[in-house]
Amino acid sequence: MEETGLNIQELEYIIEHAFREDIGDGDITTNNLVPENSAAKASMTAKADGVIAGLPIAEKVFKKLDPNLIWKPLVKDGDTIKKGDVIVEMEGSFRALLTGERLALNLMQRMSGIASETAKYVAEVKHTNVQILDTRKTVPGLRALDKYSVKTGGGTNHRIGLYDLVMIKDNHIKVAGGIAPAVEQIRKSIPNHIKVEVETTNIEEVKEALNAGADIIMLDNMSNEDMTEAVQIIAGKAKTEASGNMSLERLKGVAETGVDFISIGALTHSVTALDISQNIIL
Repeated sequence: MEETGLNIQELEYIIEHAFREDIGDGDITTNNLVPENSAAKASMTAKADGVIAGLPIAEKVFKKLDPNLIWKPLVKDGDTIKKGDVIVEMEGSFRALLTGERLALNLMQRMSGIASETAKYVAEVKHTNVQILDTRKTVPGLRALDKYSVKTGGGTNHRIGLYDLVMIKDNHIKVAGGIAPAVEQIRKSIPNHIKVEVETTNIEEVKEALNAGADIIMLDNMSNEDMTEAVQIIAGKAKTEASGNMSLERLKGVAETGVDFISIGALTHSVTALDISQNIIL
């Protein structure tokens, strides 16, 4: 689906796997109670305030079951919605509306939950230039949807996987014998366009990473005072990422240290789904 920025093949894989898992050989309840050619209308309604995400994905779910289904979204992904708002109206096969309901809602509720939580963090730092980053703490197989939802909520995607950004962490540093040899060894093996990030936990390590030529220096579980000092030392020679225990309450103070990025695992690893209901109109 080009308009979402999601990889079409990956999205197809996610939905096909979900269909196998949930529908299998067929919806035995619906298929034995609902006449094959019967039609119905349905709507989805928000049962909580939040930011909507996943409408094009839900549409794709229903249209795989009924290609002729009429889909009338009343909002778009990224819109702020209130409890009671009607999100979308549908008209088509009664069977399709019942069979696709739970799958479409499961995806939309999770995605909207991520977008809503991300929007809270983004709003907290809007007075600064900080970008809120996601992490790899996503549901295996659903990372594309999780990261799309972060972007929908106003956040920024960090590395997609282990393949598109070098992240040198403590165990890598131990194996390499230090920050400098780790960066040097990596630089010999990767294309020039790939960025190198180094995890640091104190000011001495920050200086080592800077001297080694890191593109991004992660300030992991540091105090706000240490992060402020680290930013002053780095002085724009590399990007800075604050990480570790980044609660909403702490966020404003961290942003004001001058870091470029704040990464937050909680955006995706402990999601509270946004409550959405579907109602059939016969």
